[in-house]
Amino acid sequence: MTEATAKIGQLMMEDLVSMHAEFRCFHGPDNSSFPGWIKNLDREQVPALLKKVVFGESGDDLGSWMRLYSLDDIESCMKKVQAVKFAEEVCYNGTLIIKALSSGLDIGACNWLINGPNGSLSYVSDSIFVSHHARNFDFHGLKGTDVLIYSDFSSLQSAEVTENGCISPDPDNNYISTTSSDNKDSLLNTEDSLEEMEKLEFICSCAAESADAGGSTLITITRIGIVLQLLELMSNSLESSSLKVPIFVISSVAEELLAYTNTIPEWLCEQQQEKLISGEPSFGHLKFIKDKKIHLFPAIHSPNLITSWQEPCIIFAPHWSLRLGPSVQLLQRWRGDPKSLLVLEDGISSGLGLLPFRPIAMKILQCSFLSGIRLQKLPTLLSVLQPKIVLVPDAVNQRINFAAMKTISILNYFENKTLRVPRIADNPSVEITTDLASKLSWRKLRQRENFGIARLKGGLLMEDGKHRLVSGLEQEESSGKARPLRHWGSVAPESLLDALLKIGIKGSLEQSIGETGSDDNSIIHIANPSSGLIEVSEMGTAIITDDENVASQVFQAIDGILDGI
Repeated sequence: MTEATAKIGQLMMEDLVSMHAEFRCFHGPDNSSFPGWIKNLDREQVPALLKKVVFGESGDDLGSWMRLYSLDDIESCMKKVQAVKFAEEVCYNGTLIIKALSSGLDIGACNWLINGPNGSLSYVSDSIFVSHHARNFDFHGLKGTDVLIYSDFSSLQSAEVTENGCISPDPDNNYISTTSSDNKDSLLNTEDSLEEMEKLEFICSCAAESADAGGSTLITITRIGIVLQLLELMSNSLESSSLKVPIFVISSVAEELLAYTNTIPEWLCEQQQEKLISGEPSFGHLKFIKDKKIHLFPAIHSPNLITSWQEPCIIFAPHWSLRLGPSVQLLQRWRGDPKSLLVLEDGISSGLGLLPFRPIAMKILQCSFLSGIRLQKLPTLLSVLQPKIVLVPDAVNQRINFAAMKTISILNYFENKTLRVPRIADNPSVEITTDLASKLSWRKLRQRENFGIARLKGGLLMEDGKHRLVSGLEQEESSGKARPLRHWGSVAPESLLDALLKIGIKGSLEQSIGETGSDDNSIIHIANPSSGLIEVSEMGTAIITDDENVASQVFQAIDGILDGI
């Protein structure tokens, strides 16, 4: 994974462990092997959705529940991770060259490019073409790969479908060149990003309305990119208004996480990078933290938070599940206040999430943010990238009509099923140095025109994803006098008789009949200058004579007929 993803992911895991430790500290473990709330799940009033979450589809799968990892587990896990820097190429096992390319979804989020001796493979996960905080989707590195694995499931539930239930690609875009700027520009339009900004601005306006009415706002969204944008937008909004409302960020890793985002400009969008170049902080929250308009606290019971507490306020606090962290205590405090606002991210059942807090009078705003490629843009993306083979989930293939895209081979893959992908490159290339190539004695083949072959004393190595020929200390071929050690093809007895006659060796041909009645082998009897025998069959050619000079001459005649090395 990328260094940015590894660092942010580690901090998020550490925050979860901290919240869980706080939960156990307040509530304490009981004597049961499972939490007490599980004992009441058989009651009729318990929602079916909750039972499904706990017991699984079959209704009896408690075995899938595991203890939460510890800080030691996280440390041990991160030691096994090889983090990749931005645009860094790393070599795995001398065979594969792996490179992370920005996906645009969030800071550090990436797609992968893998190059090897037998071809190239790209892996496209949840991606956003244009982002207001993270680096945009990187098209260049993904173009023209042999195989593309498409693994973005985010838009399946929100895809727009036609009357027959499919999304048909634009037929005019099926044969577009990979250098077509029109196609790429259509993917890079700002329509989606502007829509996302409108959502964020709407959240800010709702929070301001609640504060103006005397209510507080609790935001449980934890996507780092969304949080960074909301912090900046809300701070600017409050600064331009007459409201004096504090913004609190409560998390054990808030300070370290927000500081880290200012140290990785390579993963930020151009606008944020330009701020850094001009000497400004990449994100506006750093200025507001310095001006004491945004306050960071590690826990809800922090002494500084208690002394700084003021209502109404705007609070960013985990956990999105509403079962752990500061969000639980804050919801208990404000659930009966109709002037207060709760902001949730789409993806969780608000009914199930808010079940322990009922009755609830708070206003609830549940938002859905773009988290992947819109399904109707996939055909255009494939037209731009032009891979030879595309692997798509069966669920995606059922909703898009790929029939018109004849220049690209589409294969479906299924969960827990093996898919065989045809090999693209039958003959992988081999690198050889100019110095070594100049030492080889190339021999043109008779049976294949414009084709040469040479013998090499050395080795074939795999290094940096490429086959390389490495020579030994000695090269017999440099003298050009090396005798061929291997021949292939079949010897025509008549041609061999003619070749022997040209060098002064006379002989006669005898055909031997096999058990099936057909010619089994041929025998050439040599009478002059010395007696001998040449037996020619499908299995090989044998030279039998007591005269080494004659044997050498016969070998040269055969060498003149067959290709060898």
